[in-house]
Amino acid sequence: MRGPASFSLNEEAGLLVKGFDGPPVVMMTYNPPWYVELVEGYGFAKSKDLFAYLMESVGPTERLLSVAEKLRERYKVTVRTLDKSRFWDEVDIVRRVYNEAWEDNWGHIPMTEAELTYMAKQLKPVVDANLVVFAEVDGELAGFGLGLPDFNVALRKMNGRLLPIGWAKALWYSRKIDLARCVTLGVLEKYRRSGVAELMTLELLKNAAARGIVKGEFSWILEDNTMMRTAIEKMGASVYRTYRMYDVPTAATQRA
Repeated sequence: MRGPASFSLNEEAGLLVKGFDGPPVVMMTYNPPWYVELVEGYGFAKSKDLFAYLMESVGPTERLLSVAEKLRERYKVTVRTLDKSRFWDEVDIVRRVYNEAWEDNWGHIPMTEAELTYMAKQLKPVVDANLVVFAEVDGELAGFGLGLPDFNVALRKMNGRLLPIGWAKALWYSRKIDLARCVTLGVLEKYRRSGVAELMTLELLKNAAARGIVKGEFSWILEDNTMMRTAIEKMGASVYRTYRMYDVPTAATQRA
């Protein structure tokens, strides 16, 4: 048995074990600190940690922009944003990249068409086209990235009620959102050392800053995903929250 997850790693996952100060960011979990002792007291053992990184300033520096230009020229990478007029065609592209880019990742379960369609319907009303990016190398699809403004800021003000004035509160407070979450960033294997991830990240940072976003969360990242962790850390982000997946040890492990 492995968890917690709702219902797989394609959705919310992990028990918060470090970084309890502050509310959860959109589509991330939260629990009181005493949950950790409760879960571990019942015999669950750590399986894998998932990290959330915080970038205090999303505006790309001159140095990063210069590096991006060199990467773009060297590898012939182009990055574009979501075309909402072709929304469902874009969703099909996302599914292809998602399932190919993550197929060897720990705990990965391929996302079905029905699953992605359901998720896309939930996100369509709030997604910012400039925070969804696609990358190509010499005209061939290479990856995609998804960022979301932290709509939890607005939803908290509604007290769970859309009517009579909850919708107005949501609209008003959505203008005060100053943090965005980079939900996912996937690169097809053959392009993983071609500057694609870096260029998509920089495009997301640039577009978020133009929207008035000042901080960014990258979550979640597997603790042993050194390639992605190194790239994010070079941009100035650092781990500020840790989420944990647990397993129930097998009988053989307990005997050992």
